[in-house]
This record gives sequence, C-alpha cells and structure tokens, in this order.
Amino acid sequence: MNMEHNFHIEHEQERVNPQMKESKYISTLKKYDTSLDDDKVKAEVEKLLNEHLEENKSLEVKKFLFNCIDLTTLKETDNDEYVMRFTQKVNQFEEEYPELKNVAAICVYPCFAEIVKDTLEVEDVKVACVSGGFPSSQTYTEVKIVETALAIKDGADEIDIVLSVGKYLAGDYENLCDEIDEIKETCRDHTLKVILETGALRNAADIKKAALLSMYAGGDFIKTSTGKIAISATPEAAYVMCKAIKEYYEQTGIKKGFKAAGGINTVQDAICYYTIVKEVLGDEWLDNKYFRLGTSRLANLLLSEIVGEEVKFF
Repeated sequence: MNMEHNFHIEHEQERVNPQMKESKYISTLKKYDTSLDDDKVKAEVEKLLNEHLEENKSLEVKKFLFNCIDLTTLKETDNDEYVMRFTQKVNQFEEEYPELKNVAAICVYPCFAEIVKDTLEVEDVKVACVSGGFPSSQTYTEVKIVETALAIKDGADEIDIVLSVGKYLAGDYENLCDEIDEIKETCRDHTLKVILETGALRNAADIKKAALLSMYAGGDFIKTSTGKIAISATPEAAYVMCKAIKEYYEQTGIKKGFKAAGGINTVQDAICYYTIVKEVLGDEWLDNKYFRLGTSRLANLLLSEIVGEEVKFF
C-alpha cells in the first residue's frame, strides 16, 4: 500500500491525536536527504547544463517542448471575449500546422473554464485552471475547495493550486497537507498541480521538503512558481524538485510530474528545464503527462524556431 493510501487510512486515528500526525510528516521527511547546500546545488546544476545543454538544442526537442506548454493567460484584463479568442487560436493551430502537435493545455482563471471548454475543439488539449486563492493562497480552505469544485464542474481537467507558503514556513505541516489532501479529494481523478512558489522559500532544503510534502499529500505535479512574485522559476529550484520527484518515486513507486512556470522568457530557458528533467528523471518523464511548461510568450518563440521564421500566431 503506498504512502498516499496510508495518508487516508490513518486520518481518523490521527484526528484523535494531532501530535501523531505532525510526527508522521517529520518521519516521512526523514526518509529523504533534505540537508542541501545551496552552493553545492548551484554547482551541480551548472555542471549538468555545461555538459548536456547543447545536445538538446535540436528541432525535435523544440517540437516536444511546444507540446508541453500550458498556454496561459492570467491577466487582470482577461474577459470572456478575450479568452474565447485565445482558445480559438489553439483550434486554428491544428489547421495551420497539422504536422505539429498542439500545446498540452490552456490555463485560465476558474471563471473562464466553461468558455474554454465550450470553445475548445481539440481533443488532446486539456483545460487547466488556477484555483485555491491563486496566487497568494491566502484564503479559507473551504473557499479553495468550492473554487476548485466549481472549476471542475465548468470543465477543468486540471487544477493548479499554490502551496500555503505561510503554513510551510511556520512548520504547520499538518494543516498544509490536510488542505492539499482535501483539494485532491475534490479533484478526484483530475490532475492536481501544487505550486511551491519557490522564490518565497528560503533555500534548497525548504524547496525539497515542500515538494515532498506536496506529493505526499496528493499533488500529481509539483510546479515552481506563479510568475506573480519577483523570483520565479530557476534551474536550481527545478533541479531540487526533480531530485525530490525521483526519490519519491524510488520510495513509493508513484510517478509525479514537474512543471516549470514563471519567467520562462526564451527557448534557451525551456531547453534548460528539459535538460534538467532528462538528466535527473530520465526519458520516462519526457512526456507531457509528466512534464509541462507554464507560459504564454514561449509558444510563439518556439514556433518561430521550429518553422524557421518569425511567427506571431498566438
């Protein structure tokens, strides 16, 4: 029986003794190496990229990366008409570039899920919604659950929530994980991505621990950032998260996905994350079922390099 199943079975016993649950999370973290040195992590990432980045700058890799994009619009100015046009572009892509695989998903605020679902005509593109008080995660758990349930009712296939960073930094692992678990129960078989907001965490050790707790509590993906704070995705954060995914898989046999998001401004950035995933996790993770890039600007940049001329399609 895997750890996630144990989490649910033990829940009633632990409600009687809250301290038991807290020590369970601590004991779970002790199964992994979380004593990381930031300078050592930086050196390891630099070495990995120096050795392998160039070999991944191929046309086939760029086509694959395009198929891993969660095409995202999360602007204050989004409205029904804009989101409909945004979605129609994804429909039109199939007609204009039939030789290429489309993006993986369209990611929007929950209130636009129904519009995307009704407008989308492409079978392999998912509807993703940020939820749970995005981007700060500072609201009632009940609100997060209702928002998630409404997004799913309106057609969302995938839900992206933000880890309660404040709870994590306070050491409140019990309520942190309970919240993720409750949201995952609301999602049922829909994919749940947990955004760690790595730029708000203190160091590599915290990133790894937050990643492990998020996976343990039921997250299907761990994701770097919201893109709404100054420090977004970094290669070092991605490396630590992929290491956590690998170790979690070795401990439990459960594969979790990785999503880089926030500050992915160039094709080189995307290839950097591809290289880290390939070298740390291996070819099994080179599938958009387990690897995503959350971005809007990258789609045109990748498409331009794939076709060999500047394209402003999206």
